[in-house]
Amino acid sequence: MSPTLSAYIITYGYIAIFSLVFLQEIGVPNPIPNEVVLLFSGYLSSIGQLDCITVLITVIAADALGSSLLYMTFYYCGQRVLQKWPHVIPTSKLAYLTARVSHKDRWSIYVGRHIPFLRGYTAVAAGLLKIPPRIFLPAVLLSALTWSGGYVIVGKLLGHEYVDMISKLEIGKAILVVLILLCIISFLWSRMHHWFKHKKTHASGWLSARDDRRNNQE
Repeated sequence: MSPTLSAYIITYGYIAIFSLVFLQEIGVPNPIPNEVVLLFSGYLSSIGQLDCITVLITVIAADALGSSLLYMTFYYCGQRVLQKWPHVIPTSKLAYLTARVSHKDRWSIYVGRHIPFLRGYTAVAAGLLKIPPRIFLPAVLLSALTWSGGYVIVGKLLGHEYVDMISKLEIGKAILVVLILLCIISFLWSRMHHWFKHKKTHASGWLSARDDRRNNQE
């Protein structure tokens, strides 16, 4: 974490933590991932800089409120948002999560909220499918308890060793991104190979038909 951002969190405490977590949950990019903010907040509670219970309440509230706001936005205005900004939501991610939460049960939403890079899209998919609030809201609150609250507790337990944890977290994310890119490249390559093979077969068939017509004319 950059010294500037660390100083910002230390100076403004709970307000800074709430704002960073909340903004990322509603889809506003942060300079650092929420996981790092949560671990650092837990670390600050371990050295007595912040109160652990207050930190937990802050991050759980920011997580649940941000996700709920995103859900309600797409619940009531989803189609209009997609029509106006069709490139805001990646189609592949949205299709995957729409299929996952279409069962309309709390556990599918809960699991979706624990998948890195796809957490926020679960709220979007649930809103577009108009999953009832009585199903979505308890699931998102439970996921906030285990995800955001869990990272804070881990940061508190690790203490000064949280730096090593952040390094491993960044390495893990980098590896995951590389694997995703390789899968995308492999998929595109197979599609292009199939397309060229189809075009070649079609061209060969057309040439054979033309030769047959010439032979018949002769």
